[in-house]
Amino acid sequence: MKLGASMPLADLTGGPLQFGSVAQNARTIEAIGFESIWVFDAVGRGFVLHDPLMALAVASSATTTIELGTGIMQLPIRNVVDVAHRALSLAQLAGDRFLFGVGPGSTAADFELFGTNFADRFATFDAQYEQLVELMSTGSGPSGALSPWPGVAGSVSMALAGWRGRWVERAATEASAWIASAANADDETLAAAIKRYRAAGGTRAVVTNVQVGLDIAPAVARIGRLASMGFDDVVAFDLTPTTERLTALRAEVTP
Repeated sequence: MKLGASMPLADLTGGPLQFGSVAQNARTIEAIGFESIWVFDAVGRGFVLHDPLMALAVASSATTTIELGTGIMQLPIRNVVDVAHRALSLAQLAGDRFLFGVGPGSTAADFELFGTNFADRFATFDAQYEQLVELMSTGSGPSGALSPWPGVAGSVSMALAGWRGRWVERAATEASAWIASAANADDETLAAAIKRYRAAGGTRAVVTNVQVGLDIAPAVARIGRLASMGFDDVVAFDLTPTTERLTALRAEVTP
């Protein structure tokens, strides 16, 4: 099992984010020994996160080996050609370290801010995902070509999110990985979903948003349970991150 870390929402010295914090946080997470850094896509919720692909572009320039993932990018609130253009740009900057996780979204406030229909998100995502795969694979879409750099189109590993309906099986057959959220599902639900994923032939299962509180012991225990279920990657989200806390978490989790 590989241990990832969510991009901290604060400076790892314990203070608020400052200019340069994202790059330094990424360097620190890589130096501590985490195997991946993950960013999320949230708007309209009373707080602000960096645009996921912009944050990973900064992280890619500050690190050398750590994997960089979106967990996930909400397609239905965005223009899919714009998303593909930015994702291909990141792939050119980060190379094969980029895992592009996408999904239909889960929070109505995000859709309201963008003026998009929350109730139709699954149908919208279904259509957008097919277009995105074509754009990421060939650089072309129904209205023309993005003409990405040589070697970039077709190079990006993609992941599908969700644990309800047919998305688990689609992730197994149509993507490089499957992403589930530990914040929105209990262990029983996740155990059932990963069994479906493996039964459908899925090879890489990622679970994000394992929340780390002031006492890291419960998070360490849950990470162990998720690893025992067969998750290949577990991503910790420290609510009050510091270098010392992330170092302690990494030391407590057996690789």
